[in-house]
Amino acid sequence: MLLYTVTVNEEETKLAPTVERPPILALHQLFKTTEGRILLLGIALALAGLIVMGLVALWSPQTSSMMGAMSFSNLIFGRAVSMSIGYANGYSHALVVPVNIWVETVEVLLFYPVFVFSMRKLVEFPRLRRFLDRTQEAAERHHGKVRRYGIAGLFIFVWLPFWMTGPVVGSAIGYLLGFPAWLTLLIVLTSTYIAMGSWAYLLFDLYTRAAAFGPWATVLIVILTMLIILVSYLLNRRGNSHKISE
Repeated sequence: MLLYTVTVNEEETKLAPTVERPPILALHQLFKTTEGRILLLGIALALAGLIVMGLVALWSPQTSSMMGAMSFSNLIFGRAVSMSIGYANGYSHALVVPVNIWVETVEVLLFYPVFVFSMRKLVEFPRLRRFLDRTQEAAERHHGKVRRYGIAGLFIFVWLPFWMTGPVVGSAIGYLLGFPAWLTLLIVLTSTYIAMGSWAYLLFDLYTRAAAFGPWATVLIVILTMLIILVSYLLNRRGNSHKISE
């Protein structure tokens, strides 16, 4: 049996003393909060995208498979690899950009409320504990830099194409800065979409030029992009380990 500590006012959710309630009632109250509604929106958008993917499979299984491949690679490696895979396989902005926008929008809409619930000790997520802790550490590490410039700082942080920047960590920083949920999501998603447009312009031009040399050139670029991201991840992880040991 789960314990939830939820008190719902008209506009804000506040941490209340621990009170044992039936799980169904607690979840019902939880989804009445601002963060709960955001979570429901994220779930609905995720399901809608999967339905669209299934419908596309009836018309073009290859296109549906590419949508799935881009979605998976975005979650694992980020938008650069995801968009590279799409362009390398000859797809245009009309498919590559919407798929990546969908993935990252769902990411933010699902992560932000879960992070807030976890920070407020409203719900425990044992299986996500490690991921949430790492994200919180990254957000707190960059919190001071972003705070100095306020909204503009958060916008730039999300837009920059560096490791451990981006919409997920950016939404966590928005919460730590005390921004309202709507403002955090507005800044994070707007910056994400603009960054997506920048990547689309650069990568499409790159793969168009590379295609002139043959299919091997586009595949090589995808592999190199993945290697750069993996090396960046390992170096970042090693650097954080040294800081902790010191």
